[in-house]
Amino acid sequence: MKAEALAQYNTALKAGQKYYKTAVSRGKYPYPLVLDEILPESSIAGYDNLGILEIPTDSVIGTRFAGRKDALAGNFMPLLGPESEFAQKWMRLCEAHLSDEGIRDPIQCFEYLGRFYIQEGNKRCSVLKSYLAPTIPASVTRVIPRWSGDPEIQLYYEFMHFYSLSRLYGVEFRHPGGYARLQAALGFAPEHIWSTEERQSFSAVFSVFQKALEKLPEEHLSHTAAEFLLVWLQLFPFHEIQEVPAAELTARLEKLLPDVIALENERAIELRTEPAEKGPGVLTKILNAVIPEHLNIAFLYSCPPEESTWVRAHDDGRKVLEDRLGSRVTVKTWVRGGKDYGEVLEAAIADGADVVFATDAGMISACRKAATLHPNVRFLNCAVFQPYTGVRMYNGRTYECKFITGAVAGAMTRSDTIGYVANNPIFGTPASVNAFALGARMTNPNARIVLDWACLPGDPVQRLLEQGVTVISNREIVSPSTVQTHFEMGTFRVLLDGSLLPLASPFWDWGELYDKIVRSIFSGDWKTVSGSQAINYWWGMASGVLDVKLSDLLPDGVQSLGQILKEGICDGSIQPFRTRIFDQHGELRNDGSHTLSPEEILSMDWFCDNVDGCIPDYSLLRPEHAETVRVLGLYRDSLLPEAGGGQL
Repeated sequence: MKAEALAQYNTALKAGQKYYKTAVSRGKYPYPLVLDEILPESSIAGYDNLGILEIPTDSVIGTRFAGRKDALAGNFMPLLGPESEFAQKWMRLCEAHLSDEGIRDPIQCFEYLGRFYIQEGNKRCSVLKSYLAPTIPASVTRVIPRWSGDPEIQLYYEFMHFYSLSRLYGVEFRHPGGYARLQAALGFAPEHIWSTEERQSFSAVFSVFQKALEKLPEEHLSHTAAEFLLVWLQLFPFHEIQEVPAAELTARLEKLLPDVIALENERAIELRTEPAEKGPGVLTKILNAVIPEHLNIAFLYSCPPEESTWVRAHDDGRKVLEDRLGSRVTVKTWVRGGKDYGEVLEAAIADGADVVFATDAGMISACRKAATLHPNVRFLNCAVFQPYTGVRMYNGRTYECKFITGAVAGAMTRSDTIGYVANNPIFGTPASVNAFALGARMTNPNARIVLDWACLPGDPVQRLLEQGVTVISNREIVSPSTVQTHFEMGTFRVLLDGSLLPLASPFWDWGELYDKIVRSIFSGDWKTVSGSQAINYWWGMASGVLDVKLSDLLPDGVQSLGQILKEGICDGSIQPFRTRIFDQHGELRNDGSHTLSPEEILSMDWFCDNVDGCIPDYSLLRPEHAETVRVLGLYRDSLLPEAGGGQL
């Protein structure tokens, strides 16, 4: 044992000397940090004795007092020669560790902001670190910092709450909300206190997860294991970590890396506001991208087209795609039919699908999981402003259409009050409301928009009628085939006899979008993108994906105005948000010298000063709208997570 202890000390000494030299050469502090030197007493709110715990070895980074700081490097490996008194004591502890007796006495330490500083037991910790022990028994006293606006302190308070429930160290997030989301993703209620069995089960599986992460290239390890785990739990069950072979687990984690990066990167979403140019671009030629000659395309529907105007609109687009591309594509439709979306997707992929169009936002999770398992399949989901790299989103700039219908409404109202029915408080909705309000103000400077919501209980149109509103903007038409049959959609005027006079109706032409996206795949455009960016197609009227049906019953002047506005928006000479804009609180949002960026428009969470109404609270929404808002909603990041169904 003496010989082995000496050999272990020499190995540790080399590691300590290497750490010291590297730190000095880089201008970094080469010794363990000293808590008393970095923590002024005035910043301490109190102390909490946590008792004897098994603490993560990697989280021990310093000492309570300076002491003999020349004895240890910052990695807790020794710096003194084998003949020193320090070395002799270190080696005796090493012998104890190698014997049946082991190192039994816990070290004494202070924990501050999730890191540990030893008061007694430096050499014990050093020995155990040299043997790569994952945990160390310790008597822990927590140093509680005073509350402040410092993000690090606020995040630590979140951790302290999580610790009060789980009694776990080693689970680290660097951004707010992670601990609450993890609690929910594991299937626990927000205040659920973990049992000993739950804690042990989690720790065992999390250890397997961490070991798989360690096999990733070093440049990928700047993200914490908990951040990776949270993304994993969005797609796969917790227990599957132990069931998947180690090599496959690491491979899956590497595929999740772009989403882990994207979720913390404010610039992770690339909004493509115009279709790609036809034909292979220069970058495609340089990269020598493989251009397919034929594509198998799957359309995923939530129900049969005859049961939903939304699904029928996409199915109309599917027919346009088939008509235009003919033998270059083989197109099949897949209907959920009560099955899990993931099961339907797997069936479509097994059938040979190269491209999947998922036509509902509720399909996002299933698409993300399938994209991780099938990286060679192209997945697109009808949604917007989603930071997921494996699935591309597609939607349209409806605010352009709403600006035109607002102008028509302002010209046609018999009063200064115009109603607006918004569907859900999701990204892009306030932009449509504001564009409508600006359009109405253009033709009626005194126009005020009374805002109501279809996601709230009751009939929003009826509520507006009861307030005496006679011109109302309802939800847009979803397909050219329904323009003539849904007079209650779009913008209409209520006549004295109660009948409806259609004025102008925005509508979708999904066939244009599907045709252009598939042609872009044939041209090689799909590959010309960074793997850590999420692509969101957000096209406007110029692409042909959106248009406005102007009623034949409009006065000639209003009809001409509508046509002028359509042409101006399509050629870019008219930009709805290039004007002086104040919000409801009197804050200047634009001085009129420039237009707002696509990101600013899409992420609007405010309304113009001529809008009466506000964004409804999540708790007030009808149940059938809640899930859409949880996925696409403006306040999705601030929602209290819901338990995920007992995945632990």
